[in-house]
Amino acid sequence: MGKSFRELEVWKKSIDLTSLIYELTAEFPRHEIYGLTSQMRRAAVSVASNIAEGSARGTRRDFKQFVKQAEGSNCELQTQLTIANRLQFGDSKKNQAAEILSIQIGKMLSSLSRYLTADIQANRSTPPDRQLTTSN
Repeated sequence: MGKSFRELEVWKKSIDLTSLIYELTAEFPRHEIYGLTSQMRRAAVSVASNIAEGSARGTRRDFKQFVKQAEGSNCELQTQLTIANRLQFGDSKKNQAAEILSIQIGKMLSSLSRYLTADIQANRSTPPDRQLTTSN
């Protein structure tokens, strides 16, 4: 695929977001440990994990599928951040910082998905004999 997932800026930001979510949820009420705390942590971990797993699959089509899953987990996390904010769980500044970072990641994932879609379509429209020539 070229780059390692560790070199992707969206993956790095996703790791930052996961750390921030762990910090934020550490301040949640104890009774939420198996509720919102657990859900938010899983969603955050899922964003970075799907990027990594997708990049290791070896094809653009597979990578795109995992990027879409990462987008879904990111949207899930944004919903949970809104709920946590409404319930006044955790530090509101950390919540806002996490929301801003999540929105940035969402834009990056959307761009990556569009790029992968265009690349898949370009390679589909290239005649097989040209694919061999261009890859050498």
